Amino acid sequence: MRFSPLSCQAGLVALLLPLAAAAQTTPSPSAAQPQWHLLDPQQNNGVMGLSAERTYQELLKGRTATPVTVAVIDGGVDTAHVDLRGVMWHNPKEIAGNGKDDDGNGYIDDVYGWNFLGGQDGRNIDVEAYEDTRMLARLEPLYQGKTRNQVPAAKREEFDLYQQVKKSYQTHYKEDNEHYDQYKDEYPQTQAVADQMKQALGVSRLDTATLRNPPTDNADLRRISQLFYQNLKAGGYADMESVLDDMKHAYEQTKNLVEYSLDLKFNPRSIVGDDPDNLKQRFYGNADVTGPDPTHGTHVAGIIAGDRTNNVGIMGVAGLPVRIMAVRAVPNGDERDKDVANAIRYAVDNGAQVINMSFGKYFSPHREAVEEAIRYADTKGVLLVHSAGNESIDIDTKKQYPSPVFLNTKTIPNLITVGASSRTNDQELVADFSNYGKKNVDVFAPGVQINSTLPNNTYGNESGTSMAGPMVAGMAAVLKSYFPKLSPEDLKRIIRESATPLHTKVLKPGGKTTIDFAELSNTGGLVNLYKAVQMAQQVQ
Repeated sequence: MRFSPLSCQAGLVALLLPLAAAAQTTPSPSAAQPQWHLLDPQQNNGVMGLSAERTYQELLKGRTATPVTVAVIDGGVDTAHVDLRGVMWHNPKEIAGNGKDDDGNGYIDDVYGWNFLGGQDGRNIDVEAYEDTRMLARLEPLYQGKTRNQVPAAKREEFDLYQQVKKSYQTHYKEDNEHYDQYKDEYPQTQAVADQMKQALGVSRLDTATLRNPPTDNADLRRISQLFYQNLKAGGYADMESVLDDMKHAYEQTKNLVEYSLDLKFNPRSIVGDDPDNLKQRFYGNADVTGPDPTHGTHVAGIIAGDRTNNVGIMGVAGLPVRIMAVRAVPNGDERDKDVANAIRYAVDNGAQVINMSFGKYFSPHREAVEEAIRYADTKGVLLVHSAGNESIDIDTKKQYPSPVFLNTKTIPNLITVGASSRTNDQELVADFSNYGKKNVDVFAPGVQINSTLPNNTYGNESGTSMAGPMVAGMAAVLKSYFPKLSPEDLKRIIRESATPLHTKVLKPGGKTTIDFAELSNTGGLVNLYKAVQMAQQVQ
Protein backbone atom coordinates (compact mmCIF):
# COMPACT_ATOMS: atom_id res chain seq x y z
CA MET A 1 0.00 0.00 0.00
CA ARG A 2 1.32 3.42 -0.90
CA PHE A 3 1.65 5.48 2.26
CA SER A 4 -0.41 8.62 1.72
CA PRO A 5 -3.02 9.54 4.33
CA LEU A 6 -6.54 10.25 3.12
CA SER A 7 -7.50 12.90 5.63
CA CYS A 8 -9.56 16.07 5.54
CA GLN A 9 -8.69 19.42 7.04
CA ALA A 10 -11.28 21.63 8.72
CA GLY A 11 -13.51 23.41 6.27
CA LEU A 12 -15.59 26.49 6.00
CA VAL A 13 -18.89 28.00 7.11
CA ALA A 14 -19.65 25.40 9.79
CA LEU A 15 -17.59 24.46 7.99
CA LEU A 16 -18.88 24.09 4.45
CA LEU A 17 -15.49 23.60 2.80
CA PRO A 18 -13.50 20.50 3.76
CA LEU A 19 -9.92 20.86 2.54
CA ALA A 20 -7.97 17.71 1.67
CA ALA A 21 -4.65 18.10 3.48
CA ALA A 22 -2.88 15.40 1.51
CA ALA A 23 -2.05 17.26 -1.71
CA GLN A 24 -2.01 20.54 -3.60
CA THR A 25 -2.02 20.62 -7.38
CA THR A 26 -0.85 23.76 -9.14
CA PRO A 27 -1.42 24.61 -12.80
CA SER A 28 2.17 25.23 -13.88
CA PRO A 29 5.77 24.70 -12.78
CA SER A 30 6.20 28.35 -11.86
CA ALA A 31 3.43 28.03 -9.26
CA ALA A 32 5.34 25.52 -7.10
CA GLN A 33 5.64 26.40 -3.41
CA PRO A 34 8.94 26.92 -1.52
CA GLN A 35 10.52 23.71 -0.25
CA TRP A 36 10.97 24.08 3.48
CA HIS A 37 12.48 20.63 3.82
CA LEU A 38 15.68 21.73 2.02
CA LEU A 39 16.39 24.50 4.53
CA ASP A 40 18.80 24.55 7.47
CA PRO A 41 17.33 24.94 10.99
CA GLN A 42 20.14 27.25 12.14
CA GLN A 43 19.98 29.56 9.13
CA ASN A 44 16.19 29.65 8.69
CA ASN A 45 14.64 30.52 12.05
CA GLY A 46 14.31 26.97 13.27
CA VAL A 47 12.63 25.54 10.18
CA MET A 48 13.37 21.85 10.68
CA GLY A 49 14.65 20.99 7.22
CA LEU A 50 17.50 18.63 6.37
CA SER A 51 19.98 21.38 5.40
CA ALA A 52 20.42 20.43 1.73
CA GLU A 53 20.89 23.96 0.38
CA ARG A 54 23.50 24.86 2.97
CA THR A 55 25.33 21.62 2.21
CA TYR A 56 25.58 22.38 -1.49
CA GLN A 57 26.69 25.96 -0.88
CA GLU A 58 29.27 25.33 1.84
CA LEU A 59 30.50 21.73 1.59
CA LEU A 60 29.95 20.40 -1.92
CA LYS A 61 30.59 23.42 -4.12
CA GLY A 62 33.32 22.64 -6.62
CA ARG A 63 33.50 18.96 -5.72
CA THR A 64 33.13 16.24 -8.35
CA ALA A 65 30.11 13.95 -8.14
CA THR A 66 29.92 10.44 -9.59
CA PRO A 67 26.80 8.82 -11.12
CA VAL A 68 24.38 7.13 -8.73
CA THR A 69 21.09 5.41 -9.57
CA VAL A 70 18.19 5.44 -7.12
CA ALA A 71 15.41 2.95 -7.80
CA VAL A 72 11.90 4.08 -6.86
CA ILE A 73 9.78 1.00 -6.21
CA ASP A 74 6.30 2.48 -6.27
CA GLY A 75 3.05 2.79 -8.21
CA GLY A 76 4.60 4.46 -11.27
CA VAL A 77 6.52 7.57 -12.28
CA ASP A 78 5.65 10.22 -14.89
CA THR A 79 8.89 9.96 -16.86
CA ALA A 80 7.92 12.89 -19.12
CA HIS A 81 7.60 15.42 -16.28
CA VAL A 82 9.64 18.55 -16.97
CA ASP A 83 11.45 18.18 -13.64
CA LEU A 84 12.10 14.43 -14.02
CA ARG A 85 12.73 13.66 -17.67
CA GLY A 86 16.29 14.96 -17.46
CA VAL A 87 17.12 12.84 -14.42
CA MET A 88 15.55 9.50 -15.38
CA TRP A 89 17.78 6.46 -15.61
CA HIS A 90 18.07 5.09 -19.14
CA ASN A 91 19.02 1.49 -19.78
CA PRO A 92 22.14 2.06 -21.91
CA LYS A 93 21.83 -1.17 -23.88
CA GLU A 94 18.07 -1.16 -24.54
CA ILE A 95 16.53 0.22 -27.74
CA ALA A 96 13.12 1.72 -27.00
CA GLY A 97 10.07 0.24 -28.67
CA ASN A 98 11.66 -2.45 -30.81
CA GLY A 99 10.00 -5.28 -28.91
CA LYS A 100 13.33 -6.97 -28.18
CA ASP A 101 15.34 -7.72 -25.08
CA ASP A 102 18.43 -5.97 -26.44
CA ASP A 103 20.57 -6.29 -23.32
CA GLY A 104 19.51 -9.87 -22.54
CA ASN A 105 18.41 -9.11 -18.98
CA GLY A 106 15.07 -10.86 -19.45
CA TYR A 107 12.95 -7.69 -19.77
CA ILE A 108 11.83 -6.32 -23.13
CA ASP A 109 12.10 -2.56 -23.77
CA ASP A 110 12.95 -1.75 -20.14
CA VAL A 111 14.24 1.71 -21.00
CA TYR A 112 13.32 3.50 -17.73
CA GLY A 113 12.81 0.46 -15.52
CA TRP A 114 10.16 -2.26 -15.28
CA ASN A 115 6.51 -2.80 -14.35
CA PHE A 116 5.71 -5.98 -12.41
CA LEU A 117 2.00 -5.10 -12.38
CA GLY A 118 1.47 -5.25 -16.13
CA GLY A 119 0.55 -7.83 -18.72
CA GLN A 120 2.13 -8.61 -22.05
CA ASP A 121 -0.94 -7.15 -23.75
CA GLY A 122 -0.19 -3.72 -22.25
CA ARG A 123 -2.87 -3.76 -19.57
CA ASN A 124 -1.98 -2.82 -15.98
CA ILE A 125 -3.26 -3.52 -12.50
CA ASP A 126 -4.38 -0.33 -10.76
CA VAL A 127 -6.36 -1.50 -7.72
CA GLU A 128 -5.47 -4.66 -5.78
CA ALA A 129 -6.93 -6.38 -2.74
CA TYR A 130 -5.45 -5.79 0.69
CA GLU A 131 -3.14 -8.53 1.90
CA ASP A 132 -5.53 -9.31 4.74
CA THR A 133 -8.35 -9.59 2.18
CA ARG A 134 -6.36 -12.09 0.14
CA MET A 135 -5.41 -14.07 3.24
CA LEU A 136 -8.94 -14.04 4.64
CA ALA A 137 -10.29 -15.34 1.33
CA ARG A 138 -7.88 -18.28 1.64
CA LEU A 139 -8.28 -19.00 5.36
CA GLU A 140 -11.97 -18.33 6.00
CA PRO A 141 -13.25 -21.48 4.24
CA LEU A 142 -10.92 -23.51 6.49
CA TYR A 143 -11.69 -21.96 9.87
CA GLN A 144 -14.91 -19.94 9.81
CA GLY A 145 -17.20 -20.89 12.71
CA LYS A 146 -14.59 -23.02 14.44
CA THR A 147 -13.01 -22.58 17.85
CA ARG A 148 -9.34 -23.14 18.54
CA ASN A 149 -10.05 -26.40 20.36
CA GLN A 150 -11.85 -27.75 17.29
CA VAL A 151 -8.74 -27.29 15.17
CA PRO A 152 -5.98 -29.96 15.08
CA ALA A 153 -2.90 -28.95 17.05
CA ALA A 154 -0.81 -28.82 13.88
CA LYS A 155 -3.19 -26.21 12.42
CA ARG A 156 -3.64 -23.95 15.46
CA GLU A 157 -0.88 -21.57 14.46
CA GLU A 158 -2.64 -20.99 11.15
CA PHE A 159 -5.96 -20.67 13.00
CA ASP A 160 -4.41 -17.92 15.15
CA LEU A 161 -3.24 -16.19 11.98
CA TYR A 162 -6.80 -16.41 10.64
CA GLN A 163 -8.08 -14.64 13.76
CA GLN A 164 -5.49 -11.85 13.33
CA VAL A 165 -6.29 -11.46 9.65
CA LYS A 166 -10.02 -11.38 10.33
CA LYS A 167 -9.61 -8.66 12.94
CA SER A 168 -7.40 -6.59 10.62
CA TYR A 169 -9.89 -6.98 7.77
CA GLN A 170 -12.77 -5.85 9.97
CA THR A 171 -10.79 -2.75 10.97
CA HIS A 172 -10.03 -1.97 7.34
CA TYR A 173 -13.67 -2.51 6.43
CA LYS A 174 -14.94 -0.12 9.10
CA GLU A 175 -12.39 2.65 8.42
CA ASP A 176 -12.60 2.53 4.63
CA ASN A 177 -16.39 2.60 4.59
CA GLU A 178 -16.40 5.56 6.99
CA HIS A 179 -13.96 7.45 4.75
CA TYR A 180 -15.99 6.57 1.67
CA ASP A 181 -19.23 7.81 3.24
CA GLN A 182 -17.45 11.02 4.25
CA TYR A 183 -16.06 11.80 0.80
CA LYS A 184 -19.22 10.64 -0.96
CA ASP A 185 -21.15 13.35 0.87
CA GLU A 186 -18.52 16.09 1.11
CA TYR A 187 -17.34 16.12 -2.49
CA PRO A 188 -20.71 17.02 -4.14
CA GLN A 189 -21.57 19.38 -1.27
CA THR A 190 -18.30 21.29 -1.65
CA GLN A 191 -18.72 21.36 -5.43
CA ALA A 192 -22.20 22.88 -4.97
CA VAL A 193 -20.91 25.52 -2.52
CA ALA A 194 -18.09 26.46 -4.91
CA ASP A 195 -20.52 26.76 -7.84
CA GLN A 196 -22.81 29.01 -5.78
CA MET A 197 -19.88 31.23 -4.80
CA LYS A 198 -18.76 31.58 -8.43
CA GLN A 199 -22.27 32.54 -9.47
CA ALA A 200 -22.67 35.02 -6.61
CA LEU A 201 -19.33 36.70 -7.32
CA GLY A 202 -19.68 36.50 -11.09
CA VAL A 203 -16.32 34.75 -11.57
CA SER A 204 -15.23 31.58 -13.35
CA ARG A 205 -12.48 30.60 -10.88
CA LEU A 206 -12.11 30.84 -7.11
CA ASP A 207 -8.41 31.49 -6.64
CA THR A 208 -6.76 33.13 -3.63
CA ALA A 209 -6.39 36.50 -5.37
CA THR A 210 -10.13 36.65 -6.11
CA LEU A 211 -11.16 35.49 -2.66
CA ARG A 212 -8.82 37.85 -0.85
CA ASN A 213 -10.37 40.85 -2.61
CA PRO A 214 -13.73 39.64 -3.99
CA PRO A 215 -15.51 41.72 -6.67
CA THR A 216 -18.54 42.55 -4.50
CA ASP A 217 -19.73 45.08 -1.94
CA ASN A 218 -21.98 42.53 -0.23
CA ALA A 219 -20.71 42.20 3.36
CA ASP A 220 -21.83 38.57 3.74
CA LEU A 221 -20.15 37.53 0.49
CA ARG A 222 -16.95 39.30 1.46
CA ARG A 223 -16.98 37.58 4.85
CA ILE A 224 -17.52 34.15 3.28
CA SER A 225 -14.85 34.87 0.67
CA GLN A 226 -12.39 35.63 3.45
CA LEU A 227 -13.21 32.29 5.09
CA PHE A 228 -12.58 30.53 1.78
CA TYR A 229 -9.31 32.42 1.40
CA GLN A 230 -8.09 31.62 4.91
CA ASN A 231 -8.86 27.92 4.52
CA LEU A 232 -7.19 27.73 1.12
CA LYS A 233 -4.06 29.36 2.52
CA ALA A 234 -4.06 27.11 5.58
CA GLY A 235 -4.26 24.04 3.36
CA GLY A 236 -1.61 25.30 0.95
CA TYR A 237 -3.99 25.60 -2.00
CA ALA A 238 -3.94 28.11 -4.83
CA ASP A 239 -7.62 27.76 -5.77
CA MET A 240 -10.84 25.87 -5.12
CA GLU A 241 -10.43 23.88 -8.32
CA SER A 242 -7.39 22.18 -6.78
CA VAL A 243 -9.34 21.38 -3.62
CA LEU A 244 -12.10 19.78 -5.67
CA ASP A 245 -9.60 17.79 -7.73
CA ASP A 246 -8.09 16.39 -4.54
CA MET A 247 -11.48 15.62 -3.04
CA LYS A 248 -12.50 13.83 -6.23
CA HIS A 249 -9.26 11.82 -6.16
CA ALA A 250 -9.82 10.91 -2.48
CA TYR A 251 -13.41 9.92 -3.23
CA GLU A 252 -12.35 7.70 -6.14
CA GLN A 253 -9.55 6.12 -4.10
CA THR A 254 -11.79 5.23 -1.17
CA LYS A 255 -14.48 3.99 -3.56
CA ASN A 256 -11.96 1.61 -5.12
CA LEU A 257 -10.81 0.41 -1.71
CA VAL A 258 -14.37 -0.35 -0.61
CA GLU A 259 -15.47 -1.94 -3.86
CA TYR A 260 -12.30 -3.87 -4.72
CA SER A 261 -9.60 -3.98 -2.01
CA LEU A 262 -12.11 -5.33 0.53
CA ASP A 263 -13.80 -7.74 -1.90
CA LEU A 264 -12.91 -11.33 -0.93
CA LYS A 265 -13.55 -12.47 -4.51
CA PHE A 266 -11.56 -9.74 -6.27
CA ASN A 267 -8.38 -10.91 -8.01
CA PRO A 268 -7.01 -8.83 -10.90
CA ARG A 269 -3.85 -10.95 -11.27
CA SER A 270 -5.05 -12.47 -14.53
CA ILE A 271 -3.99 -9.16 -16.10
CA VAL A 272 -0.36 -10.04 -15.34
CA GLY A 273 -0.77 -13.69 -16.26
CA ASP A 274 1.66 -15.13 -13.71
CA ASP A 275 1.22 -17.28 -10.61
CA PRO A 276 1.69 -14.86 -7.67
CA ASP A 277 2.56 -17.77 -5.36
CA ASN A 278 5.30 -19.09 -7.66
CA LEU A 279 8.24 -17.22 -6.21
CA LYS A 280 10.65 -18.55 -8.82
CA GLN A 281 8.99 -16.56 -11.62
CA ARG A 282 10.91 -13.37 -12.36
CA PHE A 283 10.31 -12.46 -15.97
CA TYR A 284 6.75 -11.13 -16.18
CA GLY A 285 5.16 -7.68 -16.51
CA ASN A 286 5.71 -4.96 -19.10
CA ALA A 287 7.75 -1.81 -19.70
CA ASP A 288 5.04 0.71 -18.71
CA VAL A 289 6.64 2.25 -15.62
CA THR A 290 4.09 5.09 -15.53
CA GLY A 291 0.99 2.95 -15.07
CA PRO A 292 -2.60 4.15 -14.55
CA ASP A 293 -1.89 6.27 -11.44
CA PRO A 294 1.67 7.65 -11.12
CA THR A 295 0.76 10.34 -8.57
CA HIS A 296 2.52 8.85 -5.57
CA GLY A 297 5.66 7.63 -7.33
CA THR A 298 6.08 10.88 -9.24
CA HIS A 299 5.98 12.87 -6.00
CA VAL A 300 8.52 10.51 -4.40
CA ALA A 301 10.87 10.71 -7.40
CA GLY A 302 10.83 14.51 -7.34
CA ILE A 303 11.78 14.60 -3.66
CA ILE A 304 14.80 12.41 -4.32
CA ALA A 305 16.20 13.96 -7.47
CA GLY A 306 13.92 16.56 -9.09
CA ASP A 307 16.06 18.51 -11.58
CA ARG A 308 18.14 21.09 -9.71
CA THR A 309 19.54 22.72 -12.87
CA ASN A 310 16.57 23.67 -15.05
CA ASN A 311 15.30 26.66 -13.03
CA VAL A 312 11.79 25.19 -13.16
CA GLY A 313 9.51 23.94 -10.40
CA ILE A 314 11.20 22.15 -7.52
CA MET A 315 14.63 20.80 -6.64
CA GLY A 316 15.37 17.31 -5.38
CA VAL A 317 17.56 16.54 -2.41
CA ALA A 318 20.08 14.99 -4.81
CA GLY A 319 21.29 16.57 -8.04
CA LEU A 320 22.78 15.20 -11.23
CA PRO A 321 24.47 12.84 -11.90
CA VAL A 322 21.98 11.05 -9.61
CA ARG A 323 19.33 9.28 -11.70
CA ILE A 324 15.89 7.79 -11.00
CA MET A 325 15.05 4.22 -12.05
CA ALA A 326 11.31 3.54 -12.02
CA VAL A 327 10.16 0.09 -10.87
CA ARG A 328 6.40 -0.37 -10.66
CA ALA A 329 5.30 -2.95 -8.08
CA VAL A 330 2.90 -1.11 -5.74
CA PRO A 331 -0.83 -0.91 -6.61
CA ASN A 332 -3.65 0.95 -4.92
CA GLY A 333 -4.25 -1.72 -2.31
CA ASP A 334 -1.47 -3.99 -1.05
CA GLU A 335 1.66 -4.99 -2.93
CA ARG A 336 2.52 -8.67 -3.29
CA ASP A 337 5.70 -10.04 -1.74
CA LYS A 338 6.72 -11.68 -4.99
CA ASP A 339 6.60 -8.36 -6.85
CA VAL A 340 8.56 -6.56 -4.12
CA ALA A 341 11.27 -9.23 -4.14
CA ASN A 342 11.55 -9.14 -7.92
CA ALA A 343 11.53 -5.34 -7.96
CA ILE A 344 14.47 -5.27 -5.54
CA ARG A 345 16.36 -7.81 -7.63
CA TYR A 346 15.65 -5.95 -10.86
CA ALA A 347 16.89 -2.68 -9.38
CA VAL A 348 20.05 -4.30 -8.03
CA ASP A 349 20.85 -6.18 -11.23
CA ASN A 350 20.46 -3.04 -13.31
CA GLY A 351 22.78 -0.86 -11.27
CA ALA A 352 20.77 0.84 -8.52
CA GLN A 353 22.86 1.73 -5.48
CA VAL A 354 19.93 3.06 -3.41
CA ILE A 355 16.34 1.78 -3.40
CA ASN A 356 13.41 3.80 -2.06
CA MET A 357 10.44 1.84 -0.73
CA SER A 358 7.56 4.14 0.25
CA PHE A 359 5.07 1.37 0.87
CA GLY A 360 4.25 -1.23 3.50
CA LYS A 361 1.70 -3.61 4.97
CA TYR A 362 1.09 -5.62 8.14
CA PHE A 363 1.01 -9.17 6.78
CA SER A 364 3.71 -10.76 4.62
CA PRO A 365 2.87 -14.35 3.60
CA HIS A 366 6.06 -14.69 1.52
CA ARG A 367 8.32 -12.69 3.79
CA GLU A 368 11.26 -15.03 3.18
CA ALA A 369 11.34 -14.11 -0.53
CA VAL A 370 11.61 -10.39 0.26
CA GLU A 371 14.32 -11.03 2.82
CA GLU A 372 16.32 -13.09 0.33
CA ALA A 373 16.15 -10.15 -2.11
CA ILE A 374 17.27 -7.74 0.63
CA ARG A 375 20.24 -9.99 1.43
CA TYR A 376 21.06 -10.10 -2.27
CA ALA A 377 21.00 -6.30 -2.39
CA ASP A 378 23.45 -6.19 0.51
CA THR A 379 25.91 -8.46 -1.31
CA LYS A 380 25.81 -5.99 -4.22
CA GLY A 381 26.33 -2.90 -2.06
CA VAL A 382 22.77 -1.50 -2.20
CA LEU A 383 21.04 0.48 0.58
CA LEU A 384 17.26 0.22 0.99
CA VAL A 385 15.23 3.06 2.51
CA HIS A 386 11.79 2.20 3.89
CA SER A 387 8.97 4.42 5.12
CA ALA A 388 7.72 3.62 8.62
CA GLY A 389 3.99 3.89 7.82
CA ASN A 390 1.09 6.24 8.51
CA GLU A 391 -1.08 4.56 11.12
CA SER A 392 0.25 6.33 14.25
CA ILE A 393 1.36 3.01 15.72
CA ASP A 394 4.42 1.65 17.49
CA ILE A 395 6.01 -0.76 15.00
CA ASP A 396 8.02 -2.29 17.82
CA THR A 397 4.79 -3.91 18.97
CA LYS A 398 3.04 -4.40 15.62
CA LYS A 399 5.26 -5.55 12.75
CA GLN A 400 5.16 -3.64 9.51
CA TYR A 401 6.67 -5.12 6.34
CA PRO A 402 9.28 -5.07 4.95
CA SER A 403 10.47 -5.39 8.54
CA PRO A 404 13.82 -3.91 9.68
CA VAL A 405 14.72 -7.27 11.19
CA PHE A 406 15.09 -10.66 9.54
CA LEU A 407 13.04 -13.70 10.51
CA ASN A 408 16.03 -14.77 12.61
CA THR A 409 15.58 -11.50 14.59
CA LYS A 410 18.88 -10.00 13.38
CA THR A 411 18.80 -6.36 12.29
CA ILE A 412 18.95 -5.85 8.53
CA PRO A 413 22.27 -4.04 7.97
CA ASN A 414 21.38 -2.39 4.64
CA LEU A 415 17.86 -1.14 5.43
CA ILE A 416 16.96 2.12 7.15
CA THR A 417 13.43 2.91 8.41
CA VAL A 418 12.14 6.50 8.45
CA GLY A 419 9.38 8.32 10.35
CA ALA A 420 7.86 11.69 9.35
CA SER A 421 8.43 15.10 10.96
CA SER A 422 7.08 18.59 10.37
CA ARG A 423 8.72 22.01 9.97
CA THR A 424 8.35 23.34 13.54
CA ASN A 425 10.38 22.33 16.59
CA ASP A 426 7.46 22.24 18.99
CA GLN A 427 4.89 19.72 20.16
CA GLU A 428 3.89 19.13 16.53
CA LEU A 429 7.41 18.24 15.37
CA VAL A 430 6.34 14.62 14.81
CA ALA A 431 3.63 14.09 12.20
CA ASP A 432 0.44 12.96 13.89
CA PHE A 433 0.05 10.09 11.40
CA SER A 434 3.62 8.78 11.59
CA ASN A 435 4.46 5.33 12.89
CA TYR A 436 7.29 5.23 15.40
CA GLY A 437 9.42 2.75 17.35
CA LYS A 438 12.33 2.99 19.75
CA LYS A 439 13.80 -0.17 18.20
CA ASN A 440 12.50 -0.33 14.64
CA VAL A 441 12.52 3.30 13.42
CA ASP A 442 16.00 4.67 12.73
CA VAL A 443 15.44 8.38 12.13
CA PHE A 444 12.82 11.00 11.37
CA ALA A 445 12.81 13.19 8.26
CA PRO A 446 10.55 15.92 6.82
CA GLY A 447 7.22 14.46 5.71
CA VAL A 448 4.48 17.09 6.19
CA GLN A 449 3.31 19.37 3.39
CA ILE A 450 6.21 18.48 1.12
CA ASN A 451 6.17 20.16 -2.28
CA SER A 452 7.22 17.99 -5.20
CA THR A 453 6.38 16.81 -8.70
CA LEU A 454 2.98 15.48 -9.71
CA PRO A 455 1.86 14.04 -13.06
CA ASN A 456 1.36 16.18 -16.16
CA ASN A 457 3.95 18.85 -15.25
CA THR A 458 2.17 19.87 -12.07
CA TYR A 459 3.35 20.21 -8.48
CA GLY A 460 1.78 19.75 -5.10
CA ASN A 461 2.10 19.26 -1.36
CA GLU A 462 1.72 15.78 0.06
CA SER A 463 2.21 14.42 3.56
CA GLY A 464 3.27 10.99 4.75
CA THR A 465 6.19 8.84 5.70
CA SER A 466 6.18 8.21 1.95
CA MET A 467 7.68 11.68 1.68
CA ALA A 468 10.11 11.21 4.58
CA GLY A 469 11.65 8.05 3.11
CA PRO A 470 12.79 9.68 -0.15
CA MET A 471 14.38 12.49 1.87
CA VAL A 472 16.75 9.87 3.27
CA ALA A 473 17.09 8.11 -0.10
CA GLY A 474 18.12 11.46 -1.56
CA MET A 475 20.62 11.99 1.24
CA ALA A 476 22.09 8.53 0.66
CA ALA A 477 22.41 9.29 -3.05
CA VAL A 478 24.27 12.55 -2.31
CA LEU A 479 26.67 10.75 0.03
CA LYS A 480 27.26 7.90 -2.42
CA SER A 481 27.72 10.33 -5.31
CA TYR A 482 30.39 12.44 -3.61
CA PHE A 483 31.90 9.63 -1.53
CA PRO A 484 31.55 6.57 -3.81
CA LYS A 485 33.53 4.18 -1.60
CA LEU A 486 30.88 4.23 1.12
CA SER A 487 29.16 0.87 1.63
CA PRO A 488 25.44 0.50 2.45
CA GLU A 489 26.40 -0.03 6.08
CA ASP A 490 28.54 3.12 5.98
CA LEU A 491 25.65 5.12 4.52
CA LYS A 492 23.23 3.85 7.15
CA ARG A 493 25.66 4.51 9.99
CA ILE A 494 26.47 8.04 8.78
CA ILE A 495 22.82 8.99 8.28
CA ARG A 496 21.95 7.66 11.73
CA GLU A 497 24.93 9.11 13.61
CA SER A 498 24.68 12.52 11.92
CA ALA A 499 20.99 12.90 12.80
CA THR A 500 20.39 15.75 15.24
CA PRO A 501 19.20 14.36 18.60
CA LEU A 502 16.25 16.31 19.95
CA HIS A 503 14.43 16.18 23.28
CA THR A 504 11.45 18.28 22.28
CA LYS A 505 8.22 17.32 24.05
CA VAL A 506 5.96 16.27 21.20
CA LEU A 507 2.44 14.95 20.87
CA LYS A 508 2.61 11.19 20.61
CA PRO A 509 1.27 10.22 17.17
CA GLY A 510 -2.42 9.42 17.29
CA GLY A 511 -2.86 10.72 20.84
CA LYS A 512 -2.98 13.81 23.04
CA THR A 513 -0.22 12.97 25.52
CA THR A 514 3.32 14.29 25.12
CA ILE A 515 6.52 12.27 24.82
CA ASP A 516 10.21 13.02 24.38
CA PHE A 517 10.98 13.09 20.64
CA ALA A 518 14.07 10.96 21.36
CA GLU A 519 11.83 8.09 22.49
CA LEU A 520 10.21 7.66 19.07
CA SER A 521 13.24 6.24 17.24
CA ASN A 522 16.43 4.46 18.14
CA THR A 523 18.64 7.46 17.31
CA GLY A 524 16.22 10.04 18.71
CA GLY A 525 17.30 12.19 15.79
CA LEU A 526 16.20 14.28 12.83
CA VAL A 527 18.26 13.78 9.67
CA ASN A 528 20.76 16.46 8.63
CA LEU A 529 22.64 16.29 5.32
CA TYR A 530 25.16 18.95 6.35
CA LYS A 531 26.34 16.89 9.32
CA ALA A 532 26.24 13.70 7.26
CA VAL A 533 28.57 15.15 4.62
CA GLN A 534 30.92 16.42 7.32
CA MET A 535 31.05 12.92 8.76
CA ALA A 536 31.60 11.36 5.33
CA GLN A 537 34.51 13.73 4.72
CA GLN A 538 36.22 12.28 7.77
CA VAL A 539 35.69 8.71 6.52
CA GLN A 540 36.95 9.31 2.94
